[in-house]
Amino acid sequence: MNATLALQPLFHMLIWLLPLMLVMSLLKPRLFKGWIGEQLVRFFAHLLLDRKIYRRLHDVTLITPDGTTQIDHVFVSPFGVFVLETKNMGGWIFGGEKQAQWTQQIYKKRFKFQNPNHQNYKHLKALQAVLEIEPEHVHSVIAFVGGSTFKTEMPANVTQGMGLVRYIKSFQQPVFSEAQVTAMLDTLQAGRLAPTLATRREHVQRLKQRDDPSASRLCPRCGSALVVRAYKTGSRMGQQFWGCSTYPKCRTMQPLSPRG
Repeated sequence: MNATLALQPLFHMLIWLLPLMLVMSLLKPRLFKGWIGEQLVRFFAHLLLDRKIYRRLHDVTLITPDGTTQIDHVFVSPFGVFVLETKNMGGWIFGGEKQAQWTQQIYKKRFKFQNPNHQNYKHLKALQAVLEIEPEHVHSVIAFVGGSTFKTEMPANVTQGMGLVRYIKSFQQPVFSEAQVTAMLDTLQAGRLAPTLATRREHVQRLKQRDDPSASRLCPRCGSALVVRAYKTGSRMGQQFWGCSTYPKCRTMQPLSPRG
């Protein structure tokens, strides 16, 4: 095959993607930073992963018992399901596998952010539930883009730039048939919410409500109001949670601040 013809789709992608990324980064850097990172991951995947083997979905929002969870990228392959969380960050990155908070340092300023593996854990559990597959076949991949530098040893699944491709390709043992891959894709397509700006805004709003005890919420089971309660006995005595206002008729309970 002529090399120019093979690369033509990539050239077309860059023609519109690069100018758009530049304009957005100048106008709304915070709003579009995450979006730009996700587009870079899509570009790496398009360039280096055979789409006939690694079938991909982007911006996947699934309904969960406590609302929704939004996944940047899902690659379904015979070698497993790969769940990608994108971090578009610069500076130095410090973190450890078991640390709840990691640190970004830019010059003399330091910023804390959630361990991305912990953040991606909910995504993995949501996919396991939807696809009804074993946890060992669902793999978390953290993709840092944006020129950051790791200053501490990172878990193998935490990658930089195109390192995400090397990590995904390191899995060589088939665990799913082609028919199973197709069935899982169909299940995700049927179960996801429409990948629109409205869906993303609604998901972000739900995250804000989860972190704000004063925000009103409705019970996903019966539609009544949820209220903040506290455990009165046991090892979690005093800890708060969301509980249905109709208790004991409805016993819905939700964590106060899950992230998604």
